[in-house]
Amino acid sequence: MNKIIKVGLLLLGGVFIILQGLAFELEGAAVSALMLVLLTILYCKWTKVKSKYFFWFLVTFTIAHLLSYSAWYAPRIKEGQIDYYYYGANILYIVSYIFLIAKITSSIKIKQVFKELAIPIVILFFLDIFCVVLVTDTTRGALSIYEYTLEFIYNAVIMALLSVALIDYMYRNDNKSMLFLLGSICIVFSEIIQLAYFYILRNDKNLGFIYSFFLVMAFLLFYLQSQQKFTGPEPTYVDVDEKLEA
Repeated sequence: MNKIIKVGLLLLGGVFIILQGLAFELEGAAVSALMLVLLTILYCKWTKVKSKYFFWFLVTFTIAHLLSYSAWYAPRIKEGQIDYYYYGANILYIVSYIFLIAKITSSIKIKQVFKELAIPIVILFFLDIFCVVLVTDTTRGALSIYEYTLEFIYNAVIMALLSVALIDYMYRNDNKSMLFLLGSICIVFSEIIQLAYFYILRNDKNLGFIYSFFLVMAFLLFYLQSQQKFTGPEPTYVDVDEKLEA
């Protein structure tokens, strides 16, 4: 059964990329929502050692995506009205990425990491600030002050995820952390390209192909890393993954 779900997920991933590239956004949203539900079921039912943080990432991200999909059937938002679907979905996406960050930070000795990688961490911190300001400013004219603030926080969290994943890989140096880093890179690329697609180059359908491809690759890599155990040389690594109750 799990093999059938895996094959189905790969096929749905291809369909999702094609639909987004052809600007069939409603149909693409439906397919991606189904993909996330199936991926969550696959992880919960057939993964032996589960991480509670990764589990909640999948659940929260899936709920956010379902909320975003349901917005297509909601009444059109008039000027001056609050788009609760937009705020709700994006806040849930932020929370889901925070769960991923927590997954990493809870399984390493933070004091030792700062001691060994102090200079790279400081450099990454200032690079994150620069990138977040630069990327978010591209939407300044298209968003209200509240939407801009939410986008700023959103971009800050995904950049923090990328930085934590990079530090984690530098610290652990194993296949599991490498897959997590690659997945985080794909997430960041997908989010930035999606930002350009929705607010800057709305008519460029190629961006739909690109951001959806990176999103599918991100979840593929995240799932693959969730199936692996730590194999690196770092003796102080602590694996806090837990089995979830059935």
